[in-house]
Amino acid sequence: MKSIINIVGVLLIIVGITAFVYPGFTYNKKEEVAKLGDFQITAQTKERVKFPPILGGLCLAGGIILLIVGQINKK
Repeated sequence: MKSIINIVGVLLIIVGITAFVYPGFTYNKKEEVAKLGDFQITAQTKERVKFPPILGGLCLAGGIILLIVGQINKK
């Protein structure tokens, strides 16, 4: 159980640091604009998903707390 707490803590720290380094990601979205028989017009737009900085901070803080709790329980 103690090692699971440490592993989850490390994973949360990695997620928190990653959220600060990459605050979001962009993906392409294709939409069908018009269709007339076999002829169709599509538009490609870029959508951006942003991660709130508070999410990264909470993951980082939670990971640190779990590592501290895991070290205290070892004693």
